[in-house]
Amino acid sequence: MKDSQGALPVRLVILNPGHFHATLVLKTSYDQVSPEVHVFAPDGPEVRDHVQRVEGFNRRQQDPTRWSQEVYKGPDYLERMLRRRPGNVVVVAGNNRRKTQYIHESVQSGLNVLSDKPMCISHEAWKVLERAFSTAEEKGLLIYDIMTERFEITTILQRELARCPHVIGAPVGGDSRDPGIVKDSVHHLFKEVAGQALIRPEWYFDVEQQGEGIVDVSTHLVDLVFWQGFPGEAVDRSRIEVLAARHWPTVLSREQYGQITGKENFPPFLRKNLDRDGRLPYFCNGEILLRVDGLHARISVAWDFQAPRGGGDTHFSVIRGTRAHLCILQGKEQGYRPELSVRLASGADSGKLEQGLRRFIEEISDRYPGLALEPAESGWQVSIPDRYRVGHEAHFGQVTSKYLGFLESGSMPRWEITNMISKYYVTTRALEMARADSS
Repeated sequence: MKDSQGALPVRLVILNPGHFHATLVLKTSYDQVSPEVHVFAPDGPEVRDHVQRVEGFNRRQQDPTRWSQEVYKGPDYLERMLRRRPGNVVVVAGNNRRKTQYIHESVQSGLNVLSDKPMCISHEAWKVLERAFSTAEEKGLLIYDIMTERFEITTILQRELARCPHVIGAPVGGDSRDPGIVKDSVHHLFKEVAGQALIRPEWYFDVEQQGEGIVDVSTHLVDLVFWQGFPGEAVDRSRIEVLAARHWPTVLSREQYGQITGKENFPPFLRKNLDRDGRLPYFCNGEILLRVDGLHARISVAWDFQAPRGGGDTHFSVIRGTRAHLCILQGKEQGYRPELSVRLASGADSGKLEQGLRRFIEEISDRYPGLALEPAESGWQVSIPDRYRVGHEAHFGQVTSKYLGFLESGSMPRWEITNMISKYYVTTRALEMARADSS
């Protein structure tokens, strides 16, 4: 893909940007990427919001971008994009019902794909996604999904510590009741951003368009189980067992739905789902229990209507070892900011653990200077300088830069491809199991 001067002329196409994650890819400028961006979408508020946000990035005082957007709006937006092919990388983020089709048809047409999660929301769509990866390999193209959580500093340090035997000891595989890895997160449907309510599109509440929670946010958590528990390894499906899965709804009244969407009533495509009291059971919550080789992992995602006053999203993650348990907590006590603690395992030697931790801090100081240890409950907390906490929005630029590096080299590690396919196998298989158990 390199030109005669050795530069990489990446030209972005934004396809149906129904989610603001597509916009966040453009919050940063990239040396390898042409400032000319082509947008193809059906007409409506979503594409207009996208264009306005990107123009806002161009106008901002600090580090303004210089994107020039050529926008096509019409019902034949996909066909028009595939016929014109004005770029070589398609960015997909929005309504998930057709997302797998977008990916498949893009690579069939010779285009690389950078996709927001989830890349598929059903097991049938997963089969199409698997074919898309095969086609991409045949054509020398790269598909990648935007796993922002890999770039969060506590997650990075938790992974590094999990690879450090003089801290964690030996990994504990656990069992179904007490897994070796646990990842739980709680989110909120109604939020205020800069003092204004975040308005969600109505299709977001249709699981046939958005997908259930078990195939949506869970994608990040399954990814982290592979990435942290088996770093640099291809986790093939032959190594995976989905042991159990369940899902449950968050029930929304018409008034709550109106607060979230700005609409007075439920649209026709949701009315068939209403309960006898006229409320919407929204299946945005799910739990998966899986085993990879001997490692058990439990993943849980839940969505409440609204956080308590002064509250926010919460996250809990633990990786267990014979010497220590590596814990990320993001709750009220942490001010809803993720913090990493290392807790002494039962029967382990406190002095040896402290010695191992201080050795770890010294070994990693060339990459992350300024880390320190503070006494905490049953162990220590890793004190992390604020400069490493760049924020969720900045992670989109970091993921995109990683992908651009893969494009420049012409390939990505084999384990990345294998694990993307396996990850979506887990989430879509779990959805099938959860629906079967609740039917």
